[in-house]
Amino acid sequence: MKENTEQTESIGLRLWNRGKKGAWSLVFSRMGIVMLLFLVQILALFVIFRWFAQISPHLMGTAMLIDIVMIPVLLMSRLDPTAKITWLMVVLVMPVFGSLLYAYTQSNFGHRALKKRTAQLAEQNMERIQQDPAVQRALQMNNPGTAALARYMKRSGCHPVFTNTQVEYFPQGEDKWARLLSELEKAKKFIFLEYFIIEEGVMWGRMLEILARKAKEGVEIRVMYDGTCEFSRLPRDYPARLRALGIRCKAFAPLTPFLSTHYNYRDHRKILVIDGHTAFCGGVNLADEYINRIRKFGHWKDTAVMLHGDAVRSFTLMFLQMWNIEERRPVYDPYLDPPEKTVCAPGFVIPYGDCPLDEDKLGERVYIDILSRAQKYVYIMTPYLILDSELENALIYAAERGVDVRLILPGVPDKAAPYALAKTYYPALMRAGVRIYEYTPGFVHAKIFVSDDDTAVVGTINLDYRSLCHHFECAVYLYKTPCIADIRKDFMSTLSSCIRVDEEQMKNEPLTRRIMGPMLRIIAPLL
Repeated sequence: MKENTEQTESIGLRLWNRGKKGAWSLVFSRMGIVMLLFLVQILALFVIFRWFAQISPHLMGTAMLIDIVMIPVLLMSRLDPTAKITWLMVVLVMPVFGSLLYAYTQSNFGHRALKKRTAQLAEQNMERIQQDPAVQRALQMNNPGTAALARYMKRSGCHPVFTNTQVEYFPQGEDKWARLLSELEKAKKFIFLEYFIIEEGVMWGRMLEILARKAKEGVEIRVMYDGTCEFSRLPRDYPARLRALGIRCKAFAPLTPFLSTHYNYRDHRKILVIDGHTAFCGGVNLADEYINRIRKFGHWKDTAVMLHGDAVRSFTLMFLQMWNIEERRPVYDPYLDPPEKTVCAPGFVIPYGDCPLDEDKLGERVYIDILSRAQKYVYIMTPYLILDSELENALIYAAERGVDVRLILPGVPDKAAPYALAKTYYPALMRAGVRIYEYTPGFVHAKIFVSDDDTAVVGTINLDYRSLCHHFECAVYLYKTPCIADIRKDFMSTLSSCIRVDEEQMKNEPLTRRIMGPMLRIIAPLL
């Protein structure tokens, strides 16, 4: 068995031998520079505090004046009530630095160009894919509430509703990977990949082997990953290494030693498009833990979907919008042409993206709409539970009016702080009737909603502030598609590997976690 594992791990193309990155490489890397600047800032703050201590009597009046000004400003802001409370606490405890921090985070400092460019592209592309009026009318006849949501989604971006799209659900990352490899082999024109994480190993090695071969055959390949990969996953020159294979590649917002709110906005999307007729979306990144080739936090539970048909055009457009942010001359044709062959499949499909730089929290509003209109049940899988007041109230209200609301969260957390913070939401949800389960074999990374046997969402959007407010995200909304039955079946099957959280279990939580959670709750919107 060991020999087979070693043989399997040797398969695939690799461009980086991580064993050669030593301490000196870390020191002179971009991460090393950022760490050095961070330490310099800490030292500077220490010196400033020492200086303030000598003139503290003169600062008391100034601090009081700042509080008098900042409290009305915060109360009149458009922040979520939970975020308002957090900022009020910060400003009251640290009037000067809290006010400066608030002004900094709410400013356009460092991302003004990004915000302007994304708004420009969104406006230019609002009607690039036209909504078929017949499809909209058919949805209106089926379900006026879902049709209203579809109109809102179209208004908030170029997210039309489609028919003629076959959707296949994958209950494990391994299932997606196996199908993905076979679909890559069929590519004739182009392959677009946009992922939050890419890391060399068995999964990416096998894929890269196919991509390099397809590039030699004349297939256009584009790869984009989030710039945070440069910290631990990939070297800074990885795009150049892929270009040597004939693959166009770029990192979104690479981290540099420059203080900017721009780096708060990460590309958390997972999109793969083949020839404009096939697309993959879901929680699965391109690293070996997502297919359980390595075990970091027990068994990794993840999900994905494959679309085949008309709705793939929306994922193609989402990819091109992100790719074109830094392109002087954006090109969209002929990539957005309708598929050559019509796919006959029942149901309605709406691929959509969420941008942190506009006024719409589309990802959260779709989730709240499902909770608000559910009649029988809403089943949810999510790795994190860091809720604002709107989403928490929506979960509670759904349960209190008799909807069977169930949550599956990790039994083995990947990070201690979010896990402790999630526990603080359990009591209020459980009192309302929400049933909470933890996946005992390991970590749940899936992001799914399924409701009333006719509605589901599969995508990249977690139930936390980062996903709902600060990341570029994507998902697909499904109504009356056959795969919804598979999503529900997978949820119920996963329940058999979970334990239900009860009051007794909450009482037996470790003391450190019970202390950490409420403390983090105070600053949850800042995490």
